[in-house]
Amino acid sequence: MQLSDLLAVAAHEPALGEIGGKNSVLAVAENARALIISALSARAPQTTLIVATPTGTGAQQLHDDLAQFLGADNALLFPAWETLPFERVSPSVETMGRRMEVLWRMRGTDRPRVVVGSVRALLQKLGPNATTFEPIIVRPGAELDADELLKQLVNGGYRREELVEHRGEIARRGSIIDIFPSTSNTPVRIDLWGDEVDRLTSFNVNDQRSTEPLSEAVIFAARELQLDDEVMDRARSLVATESWGREHWDRLADGGNFDGMESWLPWLITEELLLTDILPKDSELLLVDPKRMRTRAHDLLAEEDDLARALASTWARDADKSFPRLHAEVERLFEGASSMRAISMSLPSEALDAPTIPSTGWGPVTGDAEGTAKRIRELIADKWNVVVAAEGEGSAQRLKDVFSEHGVNVPVIVAPLHFGCSLPVSKVAIIAEADLTGRRRTHRKVKAPKRDTTSVFQDLKPGDYFNVEMVGRLIK
Repeated sequence: MQLSDLLAVAAHEPALGEIGGKNSVLAVAENARALIISALSARAPQTTLIVATPTGTGAQQLHDDLAQFLGADNALLFPAWETLPFERVSPSVETMGRRMEVLWRMRGTDRPRVVVGSVRALLQKLGPNATTFEPIIVRPGAELDADELLKQLVNGGYRREELVEHRGEIARRGSIIDIFPSTSNTPVRIDLWGDEVDRLTSFNVNDQRSTEPLSEAVIFAARELQLDDEVMDRARSLVATESWGREHWDRLADGGNFDGMESWLPWLITEELLLTDILPKDSELLLVDPKRMRTRAHDLLAEEDDLARALASTWARDADKSFPRLHAEVERLFEGASSMRAISMSLPSEALDAPTIPSTGWGPVTGDAEGTAKRIRELIADKWNVVVAAEGEGSAQRLKDVFSEHGVNVPVIVAPLHFGCSLPVSKVAIIAEADLTGRRRTHRKVKAPKRDTTSVFQDLKPGDYFNVEMVGRLIK
C-alpha cells in the first residue's frame, strides 16, 4: 500500500462534500493538511490547486509532504526570494529557476496538480518576461549549435567555469558541454558529434564522470530578470527620471548580468503581475490560515517601506518620494483569484461553524514499542487503513523488524513526512517516523560531495581542449 492509495478513501470525508460555492471554509488540523489537500486534488485531478501559506517554512514543509502523496512532478514549490528588496544581492539560482519552472508549467498542458507558495512568494511581482520565457530543451540526436547554446546560457545568467560544480555554471571542453541547470540536483553533460547531440548524461561533480543517460534535459535560466530589448529600453529611460541609479541603469541597458541586478526589478516592470493573475481560469486557490496570511503581508510591506526610506539617503534620493515595491498589497492576491474557486483552511478552534475534518496526531511514543504495536493491532482489527511512513530504506527495515517482533504486520513504506495523522471518520492512519521518534524532519538541500580527482579525465577524448589552469584546480 502506498500513500496515494489512501487518497481515494480520504476524499470521501463528509466535510469535503460540504464545500460549495466560490468561497468556502474548511477546518483542518495542521497534521492532516497535506493528506486533505492531496485528497482535494484527487477529487479534481485536472485542476491546479494553488496553496498559499503564511510563512516560507510552512510552505516548504507542506510541499515536502504533498510531494510524497502526489509525486514530485505534481506538487511544486513556488519559493520567495531569500533576499530583501533593494539588497543588491541576487536570490539563489535554484530559487529563481524553481519560480520560472512553475510559471512555465502553468502555461503548458503538463500542469502540476498543486503549487505551494508563501504569501510573500505569491505577492511578489513577476519579472517582465514571466509569461513568455521558454527553457532550453536538449535531447539525444538533436541538432545543436554549441556556440549559440553557450551564448543563450550566458545571457540567461549562467557563469562559464573550467569545472562545473554548482547550479548556474557551465563549462566547455572541446565537444563536451557541461551544464548545472538551475532546477536540477545533478549536472548535465552534452557530448556532441559535430552539431548532433551524441550523448546526453548526468554526471557526478565528485569525480566529473558521466553517470546515467538522459532522454532530455530541460534547462531554465539562472536569472529571473531576463534582459530583452524592452527591459533595456526601460533601463535607459530611468537615467533621466532616476538619475541617482545611473550606474545600474547603464549596466542593465547594456545587457550586462551582475550580482544584485534583481534588486532593480520594481523599476523595470511596466505591468504588475502576480502568479494568481496569470493562472488558467479553472485553477483553484486554497488559503491556509488566511488571518495569519494577512498579518504577515502587512508586516512584509511595512518592512519593505522602512528599508526603502532608510536607503533613500544613501542613494541621494528624496525619502518622501514613493518607491516602487517588489510586493503587492495582500488584496491583490484575493482580487486576482476572484474568478477562481477559493477555499480557506483554518484550525478547528478558529473556524467553529465550518465543516470540520476530525483528526488526531500519533505520538511521540519513543521507547514504547509494545504500546505502539498494540495501538496498531487495534486499528487493523477495526478495519482501519494503516501505513507507516519511514524516512529511508534503512529505517523502514528497522521498523518492519520491530513491528514483526511484536506480531504486527503493517505496511512500512519509504515516504519521509513531517506529520502523520489519523482520520477516524475515514479510518485512515498514517504514522510518520517522526511521530514515533519525536524528531521532526528538517529540510536539507542536496550538497555536492567533495571532489575526487582520480578519474576526472574519464570523459575526455584525444583532441579535447584541456588547459593548465584547470589541472591546477583539480589537484588542489
